[in-house]
Amino acid sequence: MSIGKVDRTTEMETFLSVACSGSLSAAARELALTPSAVSRMMTRLEKRLGVRLIVRSTRKLRLTSEGESYALAARRILKDVEDTETSIANRGSPSGTIKVSTATAHSRLTIVPLLKEFLQRYPDIKIEIDVSDQIRDVHAGEVDVAIRFGHLPDSGLHARRLGDTGRVVLASPEYLATAGVPQTPADLAHHNCLDFSFRRLEPGWPFRENDQDYMLAVSGNVIANNGETLVELALQGIGITRVGRFHVQQALANGQLVPLLEDYNPQDREAIHAVFIGGHNIPARIRVFVDYLLEKMTGNTNT
Repeated sequence: MSIGKVDRTTEMETFLSVACSGSLSAAARELALTPSAVSRMMTRLEKRLGVRLIVRSTRKLRLTSEGESYALAARRILKDVEDTETSIANRGSPSGTIKVSTATAHSRLTIVPLLKEFLQRYPDIKIEIDVSDQIRDVHAGEVDVAIRFGHLPDSGLHARRLGDTGRVVLASPEYLATAGVPQTPADLAHHNCLDFSFRRLEPGWPFRENDQDYMLAVSGNVIANNGETLVELALQGIGITRVGRFHVQQALANGQLVPLLEDYNPQDREAIHAVFIGGHNIPARIRVFVDYLLEKMTGNTNT
């Protein structure tokens, strides 16, 4: 048989069945083939590759290191084939599970309120939400779609811009009544500033003074890895924090929190993107989900 005519997917499926079942006879029963047919296929595969994939014995078999590598690659390739076929077959009615990673506050305030209509449109799709301000690895398959804020590193992933949000320095009236209202950024040295605990591209809080932008280091007695916690701490009167406006629109509107140092606000904005693995064969379930987010969120400047 010439290499060009080899049915590689059948070989991969047969090899994985042998690897998972632990024997040629068990794989043959699972695939409705004869043990000799399975044995010939495995021999032909090893001959073509020029390496031994399976070490056979009278009682059991095991994979060589090359066999382990081939098994990993075969699973990935067959999954890609399955996703491609599903994407094409489900153009009219997408189905399957979408794993979505989103920041804590953004999930509660923006993403979750949008899901009811999406699930009504696409009843065969299931959503698995990973709510955390920690960044999940899309490349490694931890999630299908990640909602990311700010600068995107050059990762080879596809990204669609959903909107952007500004940031605001704020505190509760109770805190300000006790500690005083900072009049300039320099006054923050005398205040309890509540900041994020994870590393950012530029440490500190940005301000603009005399047409010059600069970063100001701040400190306080609490740090947190998500904006929801910082907002709650500010509401309790513990200190001053700086978060995205989408976190606090309602609290600012009803006076629970007070914006500070607005004359020094550099009006920096963070873009919000949906990030996912792109290419020609994006599964339909992911494509329609990203399209839906674009429909509902694009143009919202405080998403």
